[in-house]
Amino acid sequence: MSKVIAFIGLGHMGGPMAANLVKAGHRVLGYDLAADSLAAAATAGVEAAGSAAAAASGADVVITMLPAGRHVLALYRDEGLLAAARPGTLFIDCSTIDVADARIAHEAATAAGHRALDAPVSGGVVGAEAATLTFMTGGGATDFAEAEPLLSAMGKKAVHCGAAGAGQAAKICNNMILGISMISVSEAFVLGESLGLSHQALFDVASTASGQCWALTVNCPVPGPVPTSPANRDYLPGFGAPLMAKDLALAANAVRAGGVRAELGLRAAQLYAAYAAGAGADEDFSGILRTLRDGVVAEPEAEPRSDTKGGTTV
Repeated sequence: MSKVIAFIGLGHMGGPMAANLVKAGHRVLGYDLAADSLAAAATAGVEAAGSAAAAASGADVVITMLPAGRHVLALYRDEGLLAAARPGTLFIDCSTIDVADARIAHEAATAAGHRALDAPVSGGVVGAEAATLTFMTGGGATDFAEAEPLLSAMGKKAVHCGAAGAGQAAKICNNMILGISMISVSEAFVLGESLGLSHQALFDVASTASGQCWALTVNCPVPGPVPTSPANRDYLPGFGAPLMAKDLALAANAVRAGGVRAELGLRAAQLYAAYAAGAGADEDFSGILRTLRDGVVAEPEAEPRSDTKGGTTV
């Protein structure tokens, strides 16, 4: 059944996601602070709204895709998004934010008479454009069932992970695995170089042996073995190092808050914080191989943390 959807945040991820909802036959009312993003979405059939509140006021579902938790909470509470929506509107936040912020956003939405899901994504810009994203969703089962056709229009898989905040929990755990994996794969290639092993030989062995993982077989951090990996484009991002640093900072925040022993996760957060603040600012996260090879990954001044409003600080 066609729905009226307000989509707030039409950047590199949100724009293609909104366009895929239009392709699926939904009416999409979009808003973004950046005029060029709003204009680009309009060419894909998204109807430009004058404000986020204006988009939400006529919608059945409100989807947000924003940089950090502080932006989501400010939009929900301070900028009138919840107040503008009709009672019972389903809010789906696809941003990657702190678990605590996701739960606060859920509570704010329900207190205002609405329903809410946290539904961060995996798959990057390529996945957003191709509608092959994976959604990790937290919230009520009935609300997830209502949202699933919309998520399916934007991705290939949607998993109900549990109650409010569970989607964000799954996202940061997944990306902690990915960050650690990329560092380990990069270190293995650097070690192989020092031992006279060619990149192709190591790839041919590890990709079909117990070292096989996504960081190796899809996003291989050295040029050659996987022609489509960013390493063959001078590490132009796919998934940018600053985004990995943000996600690992969220994971590190949760590790410390929960008293969990996660030495590799915390170290990966430190390495990516330093890399993203320097050479990796405009690179794919796999480019960390070069700084590991050269021994120039600086130590961060402090452990990466996410502030209480969802913004990442170092």
